[in-house]
Amino acid sequence: MKQRVITGIIVILIMIPILLFAQTPVLPVAIAIGSVIAMFEIMRCIGMQKAYAFAVPLYALALSLPFLSRFMALGSLNANAKPDSARHLAQYGAILMIIILFYFFTIAIFSKGKYDLSNVCVLFATSFYILMGFNSIIILHDNEEGGHVLYLAIFISAWMTDVFAYFCGMLLGRGGKHKLIPDVSPKKTVEGSIGGTVFCVIGMVIFGMLCNWLTKYDSNILMFAVGGILASIVSQVGDLLMSFVKRHYGIKDFSQLFPGHGGVLDRFDSILAVSIAMMCLTTFVDFF
Repeated sequence: MKQRVITGIIVILIMIPILLFAQTPVLPVAIAIGSVIAMFEIMRCIGMQKAYAFAVPLYALALSLPFLSRFMALGSLNANAKPDSARHLAQYGAILMIIILFYFFTIAIFSKGKYDLSNVCVLFATSFYILMGFNSIIILHDNEEGGHVLYLAIFISAWMTDVFAYFCGMLLGRGGKHKLIPDVSPKKTVEGSIGGTVFCVIGMVIFGMLCNWLTKYDSNILMFAVGGILASIVSQVGDLLMSFVKRHYGIKDFSQLFPGHGGVLDRFDSILAVSIAMMCLTTFVDFF
């Protein structure tokens, strides 16, 4: 527990300047580094870290997409117009998915059985998820009205859910009578899940109120509450998704980069899911 707390504090101290200076190259640099590490972790988990035909293009995408996302968001291609986030996310996301899909299966077909098809499918799904999850943070920050404020909701909702699900599970779910999904994550309880959602909504509402008081934006508090519910649910699903992958491949953590916490995918699994969900949600509703 002591090591876990110390590592948690160090991670927070690293994250604070990244979030505060997100409008500078600090954010895309951090996203690029995190994406590369996450790619290595998932490939090692699957046993394909030395499958260079897959690894090299994925590392290249992980390094380049954060800067491309920032470049496009700042309107560098057209100084008179900022790209519409929803339209471009759908267009470029679909194109990227198709390219990766065809490339992966082309390599698998001509490898003469060298690569297991199920592993290729898992790598395709998880790598696309990682790329979209990390880059949605930049897209939300740079494109949406008030995005430089709203993107903080990604981290607030994910971490509020994680922290309070843990404590509510300990305090209210003692004995583990009401397991959430024991086959995937034996320690998670229904009490923890509900508690995490409740406190996430409270945290999001408080964040919305602070935005009202401290920024020029008028917050739609109802949408912050609804967003909190959605973000908390998606956060837990994202966590369970990565737990399912780990259990399938028989590992406890993706790496030991953060002692007591695991690797990048162990720490940011829920954030990847929430960032995509928030990006999609802002397509249809306004928080400000």
